[in-house]
Amino acid sequence: MSRKSNKLLTKNHLSFFFLFLIILPLMEAFLTACGQDAAPAAASPDEVPVLAVTKEISASLPSENHLRNFEIVQNIHEESFSPLPAEDVLRNTIPDLSVPTYVTKVEDTYFIVDCYHNQILYHDNLTDPLTDWQIMTDEIDKGHTLASDGLVYLVDDTERNRILVFEKKEGVFYHTQTLDEVGNRPHYIVYDVPTDTFYVWSSMNGEMYLCRHDPGDPRMYLTEIRSVDALKESYVRSFTIDGDNIYFVSGIPGSPAILQADLSTFAIQKTYPVPDNIAGMVQLTPAGGSFYITVSTDITGNQDFATMIRTDDLAKLAEGDYEDVYANFIGGGTPYYITSIDNTYYLTEHRIPGHAVWKFRISQDGIHEVEAVY
Repeated sequence: MSRKSNKLLTKNHLSFFFLFLIILPLMEAFLTACGQDAAPAAASPDEVPVLAVTKEISASLPSENHLRNFEIVQNIHEESFSPLPAEDVLRNTIPDLSVPTYVTKVEDTYFIVDCYHNQILYHDNLTDPLTDWQIMTDEIDKGHTLASDGLVYLVDDTERNRILVFEKKEGVFYHTQTLDEVGNRPHYIVYDVPTDTFYVWSSMNGEMYLCRHDPGDPRMYLTEIRSVDALKESYVRSFTIDGDNIYFVSGIPGSPAILQADLSTFAIQKTYPVPDNIAGMVQLTPAGGSFYITVSTDITGNQDFATMIRTDDLAKLAEGDYEDVYANFIGGGTPYYITSIDNTYYLTEHRIPGHAVWKFRISQDGIHEVEAVY
């Protein structure tokens, strides 16, 4: 190579070098501007990941993000509030129950929803006569259930389309909040611990009202309304939350079937058709490796078909492959909701005098130790 060629090559290298120095800052600025599309640098052990911070910020409290707040009836936490002496609480004077629908226990107190007497009773045991029980409320019209997280107690006022909230102070329950315009005949309430949410079912139009409160604060908020389109024209009496799934029992009228949906989205995952004779279901209870289902009527609304059945596979119901277990409770009435309290199950029932509440146990072999309570 000639000396002249060497000089030309050197000159070209220098020109390229200076051109690179000029372009480098421009490239850096361009990459910085587009940095949101690039992979983030790894965080040091002392740094909080950006995604974790974003998630925490977006997790708003019910008081900050809700559809409606419950109306305050009275504030029992004000200094001016004068509590009622426990001995002045109204005592139940009716010696029997009229269409009881629900039995539950919160901490050390039992509750019975006495539906057709339009009252909810409470007491510290299930052995004393009903006339020894106290009245929590008689402000309801055909209420069906009660649910609590230990801080607040939610009650459905079915025929008035309301939810009533109660709080306990010095052993006495007070109606403190109300939510009106809750669908069409709210019929069933469950408090779900993992989601920290009260689920309130509107039985006639396929709507679920999700209600929550801030930690430690009893102020209630309606945070979401979800709809199940397939159930908008049916009377569906209840639902069952089982892990990440929610089951809706068959209702009438409509195509009789149990629906299994995803709890977080209510998207229908499976449909289990059922025969017409058990179409008017009340409740589904997973227990002892089986499903126990109470039935109120057939597809025409005839209570002569009321019963309780057991199956190990919901898919078998369509073929009539199930066991009728209502004979364990004499039969002839209408079994309603089943609840679990202290490893014992309780069944409410109507149409049979003297057999309104039963207690029993469930094992893999079935139902046993059946006893009439009231």
